Amino acid sequence: MQRPTNTVVVDTGSNSVLRYAVRERSGAVYVPGGNPQPRNGKTIGHIIDFKFVPVKPAIAENGPAQLRYGDASFAKSVSDDLYTDLLGIYPAGDACTIMAIASLRVCDHGVKCGRLASAYQASYISVYYPGASLSKNSVCAFLKKLGMDEKKQLEFYEKRLARVCSDHHLAIDGTLKQDTSKVNSLSDMSYKFKMKGVPDISILYCYDVEKMEPVCSKVYPGNCIDAGAYPDFIKSNNIQKGIIVNDKGFPPEAIAEELKRRPELHYFTPIKRDDKRIGKYSLLQPDEIVAGIDKPVVAKKVRLPDGKYLYAFKDLKASAREGYNFVFNAQRKGKFDGKKYNRKEDTFGVIVFESDVDLAVDAAYFCYDSRWQIELMFKHYKSNEELTETNVQGNYSVTGSEFINFVSTVLTCRMVLKAKKAGILSKTTYGDMLKDLSQIWRAKDCPVEPSPKISDGNWFSPIKKNNEILVSLGLATGEEPVKTPAKRGRPKKQPLTEDDQVDKPKRSRGRPRKNPEQDEAADKPKRSRGRPKKNPDAGAASDKLKRPRGRPPKNPDQSDLADKPKKPRGRPRKESIVS
Repeated sequence: MQRPTNTVVVDTGSNSVLRYAVRERSGAVYVPGGNPQPRNGKTIGHIIDFKFVPVKPAIAENGPAQLRYGDASFAKSVSDDLYTDLLGIYPAGDACTIMAIASLRVCDHGVKCGRLASAYQASYISVYYPGASLSKNSVCAFLKKLGMDEKKQLEFYEKRLARVCSDHHLAIDGTLKQDTSKVNSLSDMSYKFKMKGVPDISILYCYDVEKMEPVCSKVYPGNCIDAGAYPDFIKSNNIQKGIIVNDKGFPPEAIAEELKRRPELHYFTPIKRDDKRIGKYSLLQPDEIVAGIDKPVVAKKVRLPDGKYLYAFKDLKASAREGYNFVFNAQRKGKFDGKKYNRKEDTFGVIVFESDVDLAVDAAYFCYDSRWQIELMFKHYKSNEELTETNVQGNYSVTGSEFINFVSTVLTCRMVLKAKKAGILSKTTYGDMLKDLSQIWRAKDCPVEPSPKISDGNWFSPIKKNNEILVSLGLATGEEPVKTPAKRGRPKKQPLTEDDQVDKPKRSRGRPRKNPEQDEAADKPKRSRGRPKKNPDAGAASDKLKRPRGRPPKNPDQSDLADKPKKPRGRPRKESIVS
């Protein structure tokens, strides 16, 4: 029984095949007044069936060999500045965990806290943000601690707001999110309770129209109206500059004191159609056309005595649609109010804004027309990221989870914008693009590069279309150019040049032979017509007599064959009886 030198066999007393361990000698222990005693080291093998078997690495000791790469690298490509801001505020381990959870919520839509660990182990996010503890209990404890420290969240938002220019437009709006928890004070009945039947929480977002991404957010109880949360949102996030563009639920009177303290902060808010100032300043009588847009819109701008401005816009297409709907509904109900129709006819398709900043009519209309982007952001929040429920219980856990959802929403907005600029969303949807990217896997032990080569042999993606998406987004380098589809039909015949004008023999008509005999093709005589004989006798073919026609006799008598008379044909006659 052979084993390595300087080893010893130790009986561990186990009943398994690993009972007899082979341990190496690591040194000696000197005993005062006695001989040195050997000291055993680590186990390097075992004796199994009287043979030495060395210790082998455990199965999947370092995790999977291939990881999901496409969607993880896409999220990583737009998140560097966010990670830098988080590292400047939070401990490195906590910042890594925040980015890992936020990226997973972007790539695995609707993933629950109990599924984060398995999704993390199968994705390249574990390579970009290593060492994150994402078990169910660890995530729940982390979200609770994250929500407790609101000061760090505000510091993170302050860094983002500091990058907002004074002429940027900030759209502020809120959304409701289902929260059925009975242990937090944020879950309450909203104005949609009768329709939904479940309590909600309210989340306010501030969206930078020029950058096309959110800059800050805050969570409020579900029964808190937008006008009540409006001044607290401005004050707590310390929004100092920009033009706030919102809807009628955010009146400028609610933030009058905050606007006085912030001279670089302005507002652009719609007013009601029954406001007396509309008729007083003849805002329904437009005097100019909004240029630079693809629809007919007339406008009027008026400066008020207090230094504020009113901007009135009338969309002629929307006006015709509103008038049609008014008459159609009256016809369907069988009741038409002519006075009401005449009173509202001039206001169909009209929207009037109040602002404390002097803007050109075209720029003012851009403020109004660009506000729909925050609605698209909430669509990404609820549809693409599937963040329709809180899935946590306590107040601190809700606040911490929504902070990570804010980071996820910023990533989603940037990913949508990057895919749109690459021309991918003109061919497919954002959700389908992420599904295609999630099918691209890459070896875990290969070098981490921002744009690896498609031909480096570390990919596991059998679909060529997915690789083309990866190259279009700049996440990989493709060596083969994309082939343009060939034109249909037979290509045009090229005209002959002077060198080609040679008297070449024409090819004989018909299909050429598959294996022609080139040497004998010209001298070989043609084969005679008809089926050839099976066993031809070439030497006696001319002298051989032909066999007589008819069937030969069964037992012919060769000697009497010539003299024997032929048998008369037919039945012989009977002899007649003579009377």
